[in-house]
Amino acid sequence: MYHANTTQPLTPADIPFRIHADRPLALLRQCPAYAPTPLREVARLTANRLWIKDETTRMRLGSFKALGGAFAVAQMICDRSGLPDPTTAGDVAGAMTFITASAGNHGLSVAAGAQVFGATAKIVLSASVPEAFANRIRAKGADVIRIDGSYEDSVTEAARLAAEHGWIHLADGSWEGYTEAPALVMEGYTVLAEECRQAFENTESFPDHVLLQAGVGGLAAAVAGHIRCFWPKQPRITVVEPDAAPCLLRSVQAGALTHADGPVSNMGRLDCKDASLLAFETLRRAADDFVTVTDAQAAEAAARMTATGIATTPSGGAALAAIPLLDLPAEASIMIIASEGTEGN
Repeated sequence: MYHANTTQPLTPADIPFRIHADRPLALLRQCPAYAPTPLREVARLTANRLWIKDETTRMRLGSFKALGGAFAVAQMICDRSGLPDPTTAGDVAGAMTFITASAGNHGLSVAAGAQVFGATAKIVLSASVPEAFANRIRAKGADVIRIDGSYEDSVTEAARLAAEHGWIHLADGSWEGYTEAPALVMEGYTVLAEECRQAFENTESFPDHVLLQAGVGGLAAAVAGHIRCFWPKQPRITVVEPDAAPCLLRSVQAGALTHADGPVSNMGRLDCKDASLLAFETLRRAADDFVTVTDAQAAEAAARMTATGIATTPSGGAALAAIPLLDLPAEASIMIIASEGTEGN
């Protein structure tokens, strides 16, 4: 475990991407598939009071990623057309082609957003992405481009194809000189945190700890940034990564983006060796602790979560796996996210 911070609130000016309580939610409500996902209080998984934000059915895509890609597509269509409703921008949307690399879920979200709003999507997948994901993406009307190599190789190829053809590169990771599109993706993810804030406010009971799993870090940074800016009670925030891909932990330790070598992890959507620049810049200030979990720990946690009726994967169960590592007192309350369902994995 690496301790980075002590819990403290921030302001939107402290966050390196646009963070607003209302804008992404107002736009996503124009998508017919949008509905808030459940925040479930679940017994038996820990000795602590535990809430699980259940993203396993999000927008019929089965992952929190549905929020980011779809919002970014919609917002870019609005920006280019000058119209407030992306569903009315037919000719403009029809001329737009979005391309992204994906480990599965982000590509599905971009494909679905393009389909709903009338644009074209092309999704680059590395060899490790299951064919079931590729078929789900094709079912959303997108073209799938398969490459050999790693996820990082697929990101490079997506950027190359975007430059070659004049397509819109819509990655969920960011780096020096490339932040505008991924900032929109992360803004979309904040809808999840706003739904949680509203639910906790209604019950007047906020958690003491929030554990957030991370690949490149977009979800963790979006939720952590929203918490620090808008939640009335500030929990301790812990970022959870595979021990095979601790790119955020190593980057925060080093004070700069740092590549994390390691074997392939069964936490496929978290198995990212390079952190997003925007996520790193956010989490170095917004997160308190960084921990890693093993493949075996994540698989066991996913099985336990599935047994409660929230069917998820090792990626979705990673935060639950980290709870014992924190050695929390029994009276501490915790929130985690079941970030994806099992379909396509």
